[in-house]
Amino acid sequence: MGWKAAEKLIRHWKVLRGDNVMIIRGKDKGETGVIKRVIRSQNRVIVEGKNLVKKHIKQGQGHEGGIFTVEAPLHASNVQVVDPVTGKPVKVGIKYLEDGTKVRVSRGIGASGSIIPRPEILKIRTTPRPTVLGPKDTPMDLVLEKTYDAKTGRGMPEL
Repeated sequence: MGWKAAEKLIRHWKVLRGDNVMIIRGKDKGETGVIKRVIRSQNRVIVEGKNLVKKHIKQGQGHEGGIFTVEAPLHASNVQVVDPVTGKPVKVGIKYLEDGTKVRVSRGIGASGSIIPRPEILKIRTTPRPTVLGPKDTPMDLVLEKTYDAKTGRGMPEL
């Protein structure tokens, strides 16, 4: 990717993995689906079961070759989030409630102004955290060891 392309990366993403979106341009225009993956480095999203293309895959070690149907990425500007009340494609805005929580709201033509909830799938990590300590992990007894006492000043390095 050249520097010009990197300059045009979306900084504030309005669509998230797990959002229900409508495709507004392309061969699947007007169809709705759920975002399966967001590729931020290319400004693209993959919508589940949409924008299907044939892919020729060569046979290799451990997998069979052939012609497979896969979902191709769509540019993020070609999808819009579906309003949960009206079912129409809308723009997404940010609003703060009285208690200070940040929420996404529907905006634009045909929008109800209702809150668009964050998808539940975002709470599930795509790559699980390691459960077994590795060779470079610090043992817990060293992590919890108190090395500085604020009252006595013990543990402060000599400057």
